[in-house]
Amino acid sequence: MNRGRAPKGGTSGLAARSVGIGYARRHLGFVTGLLLAAVLIGIAYRYLFDPRDARTLPNYTRSALHAIGLAGGGWAVYLMFDAVPRSRLAGALRRLPLSVEFVAKALATTAVLTIVAVGLQFALYPAPPPPVWFSGQLPRIVGIAFVVSLLVGAIFALRRLVGGPVLVSLLLGTYHRPRREQRIVMFLDIESSTALAERLGEERVHDLITEFFFDIDRAIAEHGGEVHAYVGDTVIVSWPLADDPARNARALRCFFAVEDRMTRLTPAYARKFGVAPRFRAGLHAGPIVISECGDMKRQIAYFGDTMNVAARLCDHCKTADEALLVSADLLRASATPSGLCIGAGASIALRGRQAPVDAHPVRRITTAGRRAYS
Repeated sequence: MNRGRAPKGGTSGLAARSVGIGYARRHLGFVTGLLLAAVLIGIAYRYLFDPRDARTLPNYTRSALHAIGLAGGGWAVYLMFDAVPRSRLAGALRRLPLSVEFVAKALATTAVLTIVAVGLQFALYPAPPPPVWFSGQLPRIVGIAFVVSLLVGAIFALRRLVGGPVLVSLLLGTYHRPRREQRIVMFLDIESSTALAERLGEERVHDLITEFFFDIDRAIAEHGGEVHAYVGDTVIVSWPLADDPARNARALRCFFAVEDRMTRLTPAYARKFGVAPRFRAGLHAGPIVISECGDMKRQIAYFGDTMNVAARLCDHCKTADEALLVSADLLRASATPSGLCIGAGASIALRGRQAPVDAHPVRRITTAGRRAYS
């Protein structure tokens, strides 16, 4: 994958469509709410700004369709920015201060919405819009579009800063009092980051780690993972532990999706940094205590033995010379995805824990067709 070049238009379009379909599947409630809000705004706009004789059912229908088109156009712009994260434009935006970035995106969104508004005006009404529409209605629509784009951009920026689930939990007070939940936890870190720092220098290795986290983010999201925290060269990801083994298998598939992603990007990392990062992970499932903590900086904190075991399994990967170690507790609750095999288990004594943990390496099935074993 050539990371130094902006994707071509056709590739960008396919990527945007893929991102849109994937996002809609993962966030069906949000998409439904967006469409319903658009319909209500369109009807309200007609009621508030049009004369009484224009408030007819056909016109209310046109206004609702107009608003749906505008909402879809704005959403498409944000999806396009997400779909081409390796373009020069996206890279330049990420280097801007967050406030400047979302203002720039709001301006781009407003420009698109202006074009959509004019196009829909011609498409939905039997007669072309009169000049008074361009001098009166259009500026008002553009102004509303810009304000809404700023608000949506601010929400997306806040969501990026603290994470969507964390933002919702803080707003609703879900963890205002400590709660005990069954979770799957993955600690994933970069191998030999200290040696990389000596080789590349601290600033360059920081750039590599930051880029690595950025590159694996979509694979995590597509497999239902929630990023809990970035700690040095480690990312902590969690999933709710479900009764459905196939659903719990998302955590296993996630690791190998990250592996596939980084394999595709190896040439790009080699060109930019002279080395591609290698990584390892530990996966465990069990109870954790979740609660809000802090005052000046409020955040959601995870506590408990499950966190410690996942972290220690990740550390033990180096000793075991494995990329992924998974506790027997999680494997009993999870289906084994096709293409993967479970290695022989071992009782591992983990630092800081008296009782050993039964864990297995999980690997891809080789081209020779190795069978899973236990």
